[in-house]
Amino acid sequence: MGTTTLELNEEELILLRHALRHYLSDFGHEEADILRKARALLAKLPVPVK
Repeated sequence: MGTTTLELNEEELILLRHALRHYLSDFGHEEADILRKARALLAKLPVPVK
């Protein structure tokens, strides 16, 4: 699988981080693989300056 680059402004980055955290809170233990991948993606995102 190739690499995709996204350019996000500060507001979009904040929204994406918030959406991923909310997404993570909706899963139970049976979706461990999805939780692991979503956490890894969240960890790759830079922390917004705001």
